Amino acid sequence: MKTLDFKPKFFSAIKNYDRKTFVADLMAGLIVGIVALPLAIAFGIASGVSPEKGIITAIVAGLFISLFGGSKVQIGGPTGAFIVIVYGIIQQYGIQGLTVATLMAGVFLILLGVLRLGTIIKYIPYPIVVGFTSGIAVTIFTTQVKDLLGMQIDQVPSDFVEKWGAYIYNIGSIDWWSALVGIVSVFIIAITPRFSKKIPGSLVAIIVMTVAVLLLKQYAGVTSIETIGDRFSINSTLPGAVVPELSWETIKGLVGPAVTIAVLGAIESLLSATVADGVIGDHHNSNTELIGQGIANIASPLFGGIPATGAIARTMTNINNGGRTPVAGIVHAVVLLLIFLFLMPLAQYIPMACLAGVLVVVSYGMSGWRSFLAMMRNPKSDVTVLLLTFFLTIIFDLTIAIEFGLVCACLLFMRRMAETTEVRAVLDEIDLNEDADMERGNLEHLTIPEHVEVYEINGPYFFGAGNRFEDIVAPFGHKPKVRIIRMRKVPFIDSTGLHNLENMCLTSQKEGITVVLSGVNEKVDAVLRRNNFDALLGKENICNHIDLALARAREIVEA
Repeated sequence: MKTLDFKPKFFSAIKNYDRKTFVADLMAGLIVGIVALPLAIAFGIASGVSPEKGIITAIVAGLFISLFGGSKVQIGGPTGAFIVIVYGIIQQYGIQGLTVATLMAGVFLILLGVLRLGTIIKYIPYPIVVGFTSGIAVTIFTTQVKDLLGMQIDQVPSDFVEKWGAYIYNIGSIDWWSALVGIVSVFIIAITPRFSKKIPGSLVAIIVMTVAVLLLKQYAGVTSIETIGDRFSINSTLPGAVVPELSWETIKGLVGPAVTIAVLGAIESLLSATVADGVIGDHHNSNTELIGQGIANIASPLFGGIPATGAIARTMTNINNGGRTPVAGIVHAVVLLLIFLFLMPLAQYIPMACLAGVLVVVSYGMSGWRSFLAMMRNPKSDVTVLLLTFFLTIIFDLTIAIEFGLVCACLLFMRRMAETTEVRAVLDEIDLNEDADMERGNLEHLTIPEHVEVYEINGPYFFGAGNRFEDIVAPFGHKPKVRIIRMRKVPFIDSTGLHNLENMCLTSQKEGITVVLSGVNEKVDAVLRRNNFDALLGKENICNHIDLALARAREIVEA
């Protein structure tokens, strides 16, 4: 039995830790903590919870992801990808339901890591990832239109189409001061990188627009611009851990959302870790990363937080500012904790339109529209999966989109794998120049004896491949005495292939045809013998080489 693949990078990184590395990690952690602050607040509010819950998530989950994760530089916390699913869970099940779903997702993530499925998750088809990421981006943008423009809508519909209908119907209620704040915020975020790569544009926008709104209220009498304090009461006290009440009915009802959170968290965290590996020249441990993510998503809801995962933008900020060990992620969590304890009350003055502007820029970055357009030139099957996942995400919800996308991808994978296996008839003679399964000496061809048919399987012998014999058997116009099946290019055979091969052998025997297998490798031969094929065909009819199979065929024909 394989041992548990859980080797957190933190413990190996601190073995040879020095002052120079600590200074680099400290500076990176400070900057990432500042970068994470406006995003944590914005993601919390957009997800349907209070702003402090977003920061609590970044603190608790960020700490545990750095302590127990499988990447040296991963920065964890709330991300835009979770906004849609978290908001939907809260609307249907309430905060209590979100807590339970996040706890369950944490358990699922740990199980994925324990079962060593980290490497498999990284191979989820790219069209699915692009489809639901772009869909999430469109959905996030849609949810921010009301606050971005300061529209007066009492109850915004949850449905995508109905939401846009409400926006169009209430277009006349736009508050132009709020719209100006939102648009200027987007502009500031967009141009800040031209002047400074280290200072986040979102933080600059929040500071500038918060001061501007305060001045407008104080000296120009503009009171229509809504702030966080107008909608939420700010609490800067770190809550204690609370275990929610669990019931079997609640758990059953939340399995779907919990699986969605787990899959989405796994994909995003491993994608972020993989991108980081390419920059720092390291290799993360996928299974340890999933276990670390699971621990973080169990801890976060106990303190009132929401789901968390690895954040690509914050991870890259960490790398670009010198972070090279998990200590930088821990510093980032400590910085956020200090801000939460001592500066959180100031968040009440931040304009909602400014936060909406931050999320509009986030959604633009998530959209990956260039990748989306490039994929439209791909094979039709990939385009179909891309578009269906995209539209299911924005029209229905992310749970349905991911479930459908994964099922569709599995079906396409099975179809493509089946297409890689070729079953063909060999007529008259065998060309030994085509990598034959024998020592050919000076021979270039082997003649196929009369009353003998030769078929070749090229590729894995599993579902779909066996049935192809029905389409190609007996192309010679007469019933043979011997049917040779060349399996030199069959790397493995599964239960479906075994069943089909057995049926073909039994059918041939009923017709008086002897089946001889040729070029069977050791792995496939072991499977055949475990399933009594030596008894079904006779040991002498399972041959290592085609020349032995032809010699055996001649014996049968001449007998």
